Amino acid sequence: MDQQHIETERLQLRPPQLQDADQVQRLAGDFRIADVTSSIPHPYPPELAQRWIERCIQEWLSGAAANFIITESGSGQLVGSIALKDIGRGEAEVGYWIGVPYWNRGYASEACNALVEFAFRQLHLRRLHASHLARNPQSGRVLFKAGFRHLGLGHSACGSQGKVEPVELYERVCSE
Repeated sequence: MDQQHIETERLQLRPPQLQDADQVQRLAGDFRIADVTSSIPHPYPPELAQRWIERCIQEWLSGAAANFIITESGSGQLVGSIALKDIGRGEAEVGYWIGVPYWNRGYASEACNALVEFAFRQLHLRRLHASHLARNPQSGRVLFKAGFRHLGLGHSACGSQGKVEPVELYERVCSE
């Protein structure tokens, strides 16, 4: 089955393509992205973006994940990525990042709301969960705007160093 495209007022969420690798590496390679995410390393070598895209394709085909590139509708400019990861048992984890030049435009909230609707209506998931580093409260605001409920504080090993950091935990349950 082909992966869906999701459109919002200002954005398009589409499957990653190999030609996105340079832009993904440029945006995700910014230290400020790695600093506020638990799974993006710094430095971010160019070949890592291509391997990530290849893995995204395989994860969609196996039903394990639905990864999307976020682009501006008008310009087609790549601004970030959002995903439903570890899909199984009617649940998935939401993860996302937005490139630094596109911060504070509401893109993460707009994309997250669209992804939640896709998860519940198209994939028929019952529950979504997400987390963010406690020192990144902006990500919590994105989740709150998408209807997630704060569950509390946990800890997670982050980055290539495996440093343990506090994370805020969230969930959203399908109301239908």
